[in-house]
Amino acid sequence: MQPLNNKKEKLESVIQREIIAMLREKEWFVKVTNGNMYQTGFPDLYATHYSFGPRWIEVKRPKNYKLQPSQMRDFPLLCANGSGVWILTAATDFEYKKLFKKYNWYQYIW
Repeated sequence: MQPLNNKKEKLESVIQREIIAMLREKEWFVKVTNGNMYQTGFPDLYATHYSFGPRWIEVKRPKNYKLQPSQMRDFPLLCANGSGVWILTAATDFEYKKLFKKYNWYQYIW
């Protein structure tokens, strides 16, 4: 008999709210970008900190994530023009520390 796995993966919107809360606790100013049919390719969040500067943050679920074609087009252009894009998958210290390394969006291409 296979064990029951009732643990469901969090929705991206839940992860995003948790990341926003974590960043705000650490004194980041965070704005949610509202993607729609006229505004595609932007990361989910714009965050800036008085000591650390700005970050574009894309929120993804830890599993079964996918970059959209508009993100695959625009993320490299953002980075080539001096604005990195960091992907975070949880509101944890491990994920938070990614914001202090080189942008990582390209590590999520599969």
